[in-house]
Amino acid sequence: MIKAFNGTYAQDILDRHRPAGDPGRQALPVAGDDEAAKRKVRALIDELGFDTVDAGGIDDSWRQQPDTPVYGLRAGAEAVTKALTEASRERKPEFRG
Repeated sequence: MIKAFNGTYAQDILDRHRPAGDPGRQALPVAGDDEAAKRKVRALIDELGFDTVDAGGIDDSWRQQPDTPVYGLRAGAEAVTKALTEASRERKPEFRG
């Protein structure tokens, strides 16, 4: 299982893609336990025009859920990496399962 695309807007996939090396290229977090599968998904995302950040395993994928700093973030790899580290397990009542 790989978790990607859940923290971005569908319209961004259509509108915000950029060529590799573009300073305005948006990065998406990608989490998963299968490293080979994660590489394939990251390569696909690159082909679609986005950078990626390795967000760890599935157990760490809570960092890219709604109400976390990376969710909906339209930024590059450095900002996405920072946002992932700033995520807190403390959830608002409306986001608790």
